[in-house]
Amino acid sequence: MKYCLFFLMVTLAAQACSPSHFISSSAEKEFTQPGLVSGQIGICLYDPAKAAYIYERQSSKFFIPASNTKLFSLYAGMKYLGDSLVGIRYKETDTALFLVPSGDPSFLHPDFPSQPVIDFLKRGHKTVYITDANWHERPLGRGWAWDDYNDDYMPERSPLPVYGNLIRWVEDSVSASFYSIPDINWDVRFSTDTMKKSFYVERDLNRNAFEITEGKGKYKVQDVPFITDGVASAAILLKDTAGRQVFTRHQLPAPDHRSGTIPGGVHDPTLHVIHSRPVDSLFRPMMHHSDNFFAEQTLLMVSNERLGRMSDARIIDTLLNADLKDLPQRPYWVDGSGLSRNDLFTPRDFVWLLNKMKDEFGLPRLKRILPTGGTGTLANYYKKDSGYIYAKTGSLSGVVALSGYLVTKKDHLLIFSILVNNHSDPAVRRKMERFLEGVREKY
Repeated sequence: MKYCLFFLMVTLAAQACSPSHFISSSAEKEFTQPGLVSGQIGICLYDPAKAAYIYERQSSKFFIPASNTKLFSLYAGMKYLGDSLVGIRYKETDTALFLVPSGDPSFLHPDFPSQPVIDFLKRGHKTVYITDANWHERPLGRGWAWDDYNDDYMPERSPLPVYGNLIRWVEDSVSASFYSIPDINWDVRFSTDTMKKSFYVERDLNRNAFEITEGKGKYKVQDVPFITDGVASAAILLKDTAGRQVFTRHQLPAPDHRSGTIPGGVHDPTLHVIHSRPVDSLFRPMMHHSDNFFAEQTLLMVSNERLGRMSDARIIDTLLNADLKDLPQRPYWVDGSGLSRNDLFTPRDFVWLLNKMKDEFGLPRLKRILPTGGTGTLANYYKKDSGYIYAKTGSLSGVVALSGYLVTKKDHLLIFSILVNNHSDPAVRRKMERFLEGVREKY
């Protein structure tokens, strides 16, 4: 009897000290605090070496993932956009240059000084025509908050983005001047409200008309989305930049009838291609800064390359029925960025995807794309031992998410996803940090 009791005590002590027991206890400690009790919390921890889940909590339940949705857009982009982005497709005749947009968000974007497409356009003198035949989408995504239309994190989507689909407004009170980048010919007026103290620019909801409120600072900058109207606004803004006439048209001249292709389609052999930049030069800022615009356009570019048209619904359905058909739970996926609260994914979905990405693209490449502690959206977290976590954050009101890779102190790779919905805890990210640091220490 003594030996049985001793054996039982040793067994219980070993279980109490085991990594799995610690993980469970730590999760209970961190995620049952005030502010989280009334919320929903999903956690999935996976050991790819053992092909085993080491901890789960509501991991098969659906959650709003916010910007964790960008991981699915990243997968699509890495899978189907090759090594370099298609900047533009074009056809040239004796008198004109016809452009077929690819959806490339880096075109004339201020963060990308190298601009092969605009360099090409500046070298010619022929009239430019831009088609919108491959555009089958709306400028704002399904379920987006319409009253965010003036905020720089929600520019409109379009087939031919220019300047990030933003107008940069600058107040320089030293020289008593206001100006925009690029220059525009749209309506601009100054507010008569003298009570406001801060520089602010507001666009009209339904048209490209802007109201400027003067501020008191010496220098102030604000980026404001403009109405794209398909390729119409791009054509207006390109006229001065390219230095020649730019028009829009629905279709391009038909190719040789023997080709049997749709005029202007991505598989039209009469079209030439200009590549703009390496794909990872777009993916890295997309993930580090959680850039909604880059993510949206990435998904649309994939749609264009695979289907010959830009349509979220069509490319999402295609991906879910092919590359992503083995997801543990089929998600409700509606956009590329996660701006929509209609997106619903499970923690297991993200773990499955991250494991697939590791196998298909290699962890070294993913480490270069995803932020680690002290960088990007993780700039204020995981600084103690940076370089052991590579993950994507997600934030909406009442929503916090984090999914990625964790390397333990024993150099063991784990894949994780933590999705929190309907919480009121301002310190939830710190609780996630303590939990994951504990997992790194013990596992």
